[in-house]
Amino acid sequence: MESLQSTVDRFNARYPVGTRIRYWKAAGGKHQPSRMTRTVTRASVLSGHTPVVWVEGETGCISLTQVAPIRQL
Repeated sequence: MESLQSTVDRFNARYPVGTRIRYWKAAGGKHQPSRMTRTVTRASVLSGHTPVVWVEGETGCISLTQVAPIRQL
């Protein structure tokens, strides 16, 4: 199993700040439709338990498990 820091390091190596992404949020136990935006920070480990990244248009961070980078053509 990959360590949390390894997950963050791999994401940061592949996707610089400003990468376009699609992300999903859950509300009331249900997933909401995906949204598209850009990252505004490098990924990091939040409070020692969750790999996250902050994105444009959100006040909180998003777990990397809920993020999918959009491939550039």
